[in-house]
Amino acid sequence: MSASANTPSQTRERVLSGMRPTGALHLGHYHGALKNWLRLQSTHDCFFFVADWHALTTHYQQREDIERNVYDMVVDWLAAGIDPEQATLFIQSRMPEHAELFTLLAMSTPSSWLERIPSYKDQVERNRELATYGFLGYPLLQAADILIYKAAGVPVGEDQTSHVEVTREVARRFNRIYSPDAPILPEPQALLTETSRLTGLDGQKMSKSAGNAIAMRDTPEVVESKINTMPTDPQRVRRGDPGDPAHCPVWPLHQVYSDGDTRAWVQQACKTAGIGCLDCKRPLIEAIQKEQAPWRERAQELLADPKKVHWIVEVGTERARAVARKTLREVRGAIGLAY
Repeated sequence: MSASANTPSQTRERVLSGMRPTGALHLGHYHGALKNWLRLQSTHDCFFFVADWHALTTHYQQREDIERNVYDMVVDWLAAGIDPEQATLFIQSRMPEHAELFTLLAMSTPSSWLERIPSYKDQVERNRELATYGFLGYPLLQAADILIYKAAGVPVGEDQTSHVEVTREVARRFNRIYSPDAPILPEPQALLTETSRLTGLDGQKMSKSAGNAIAMRDTPEVVESKINTMPTDPQRVRRGDPGDPAHCPVWPLHQVYSDGDTRAWVQQACKTAGIGCLDCKRPLIEAIQKEQAPWRERAQELLADPKKVHWIVEVGTERARAVARKTLREVRGAIGLAY
């Protein structure tokens, strides 16, 4: 793979998104973000990055597994179908340009803008260990991540639009102070997407920290075991008791994975006790296993050739750096640092 083969498109609107490195991903990550990335990469100039500095804002004491988590996550991106020939993949901490823009933006960003972020106040109240400059400043670092690529759009769920609005305010203030006649930093738009809230094994939101997740690369046997042990409608104490899928933690997964005929069958047979809970789970297990099969196959090829994964990141990092440096030159010039 050559760097020239990966020249970013100049005709497509640019989009940027990132994920904190938590290691191997689960089905919630796929349906909540990766599925949308796959759609965007064919229509936009996409920059997708590993947000490892952002991970340190809340987990600065947990450094032992960060490298493994980074590459496990990239493997899952690639296994899901993210194409490095269409999208630019890179690691945030390999880009000191982000840190420089963060510093330059900090000179003109009021600290009150950062202190008012609801998530900062709430989390610091629960955990005083998070009262660090890094955690306070993470929305500004996030703004630098976006603005350094002049991204036109940032795909987010509705609950995350406030983060994009902070970025817009930062860009607006910078332009007004330093470049009022010819704005340098465009104000990005939030690309509202329907983020699927995938249910976990306990009926709550799927989360690795909650221990209720199905990993993207779980083996068929593990998937079967996890689904079969999921709790079901508490009204169905005995096989002959009728149930209601609306009260069953398994039903939301059917709504994601099962077709209309299967869902109708589950609804009718559950309410009449025509099937048992294990019968209901069987088509769901098979649908998840079918979706995962190509992911596992592609992941095995990548895990057998780690240098390929590292090279993809290297190429993506250099592509990203070329864009980032151009923006920094413009920013430095506007501030008066072009000497």
